Amino acid sequence: MSNPKATYKDSGVDLDVYRESMSRLPRLLKRTHSPRVLPNEGGFAGLFQLDFAGGLFARKYQEPVLVSGTDGVGTKLKVAQLAGTHSTVGIDLVAMCVNDVLCCGAEPLFFLDYVAMGRDDPALLEALVQGISDGCVAGDMALIGGETAIMPDLYQADDYDLAGFCVGVVERANVLDGNTIAPGQQVIGIASSGLHSNGYSLVRKIVFEIAKLGVNDSVTLPGSNPRTVKDILLTPTTIYSRAVRGVLAQFPPKAAIHGIAHITGGGIFENLDRILPPGVGVEIERGAWPLPPVFSWLQQLGDVDEAEMFRVFNMGIGLALVVNANDATGIQQCLAAAGLANWPIGRTTPGNQTVAWSP
Repeated sequence: MSNPKATYKDSGVDLDVYRESMSRLPRLLKRTHSPRVLPNEGGFAGLFQLDFAGGLFARKYQEPVLVSGTDGVGTKLKVAQLAGTHSTVGIDLVAMCVNDVLCCGAEPLFFLDYVAMGRDDPALLEALVQGISDGCVAGDMALIGGETAIMPDLYQADDYDLAGFCVGVVERANVLDGNTIAPGQQVIGIASSGLHSNGYSLVRKIVFEIAKLGVNDSVTLPGSNPRTVKDILLTPTTIYSRAVRGVLAQFPPKAAIHGIAHITGGGIFENLDRILPPGVGVEIERGAWPLPPVFSWLQQLGDVDEAEMFRVFNMGIGLALVVNANDATGIQQCLAAAGLANWPIGRTTPGNQTVAWSP
């Protein structure tokens, strides 16, 4: 008696289900497109026109420099999987990539995603890409393609992972590389929405192992109304694209804006120092901004040292701008008009590329 014929479906990949998954995605991509995205139905790559003459989307570059960034969401995905809430982590994915690209002063152009899953689930994939699409709309980027990989045995059935890839453009003369940062400039901190997408291995240990809370448990953070754990932990990362581009349109890069740092893992001290040139340091003022209650809640639950908190988390500052002191007030007003809380949090000083608390 012969053995039954092996099929792809029996090994864990159903191509009929995969086709259903793919059929749900085109509308989520097309809602992000501008006339700069060229049609390529059925093609193997996305097409984006760098220069587009005419209308609202007119862009012309003299010496364009492409700026690229890639990132993921980290173990925040484990919280989403525990909660069964999958429509917001795509926003995190876009934010982590586009906020990095903004630090060079670039205009974000387009985005690609990579979704790896243990089994094909059309509804789950649609929810994930819905979040990515929402993030691209918020960041004024085109979602022009991606990859979905079904990998049974490498991932458990309900597991998935996300990666993103963002490309932007900036005039070469306007690249923010930190080389015009000098002593006597102001540091403006822009508010984060909370944890963003960093430190979730520690967050999950504190919340689920030490405090033994569940994702549906209700907690009341200081000064807040009761919320579920999942709502607190799955708050999406802020996308700063429109606000930063608005500032750069009014305040010239390298003349008024000298550097931008995305405050992610490593916190203010280990991200802001990355953009400092030799001979320059930064002093951060204690108490210069209100600490969001999620951080004090986690610190108390886990009995975490303050230094560790500032090393792991953004502590309420999602982006930091180094600007001319004379332009600081106008830049703050511009950010506030875009709906972003912000504060003067420090200053540049003579130093050795270090960031420290002000004495």
